[in-house]
Amino acid sequence: MSYKTYSFADVDIVMSHPSVGIKDIGFSGLGIGSIAINMANDRTVHDTAADGTVMISKIKTASGTIALVVQQLSDAHMWLQKWSNYIYLTSTNANEWAQATITVTSRSTGEIFFCSG
Repeated sequence: MSYKTYSFADVDIVMSHPSVGIKDIGFSGLGIGSIAINMANDRTVHDTAADGTVMISKIKTASGTIALVVQQLSDAHMWLQKWSNYIYLTSTNANEWAQATITVTSRSTGEIFFCSG
């Protein structure tokens, strides 16, 4: 019988923006409470035609959201605050928002989530 385990200590986050820099953060002891990555849209839509036939439409999208809960004095919060200040106070170019990326890696499960745009 095989077992799968999960631990915050096995999760790494890399936040990056070309004008702000890179912040490599592990969950262990650095003030990160939780992380949630969710799809923003459905991948399919099921409609019922007048004759009762189910019509399935595939939606080609990969957009989503990422939510981090961090302590206010943590390294993660400081980097996010630096990024926010740059975007709101320094940058006059709207496309700066889309240049940030977050990569979440779970060493125990082998999953990698790359969030961009």
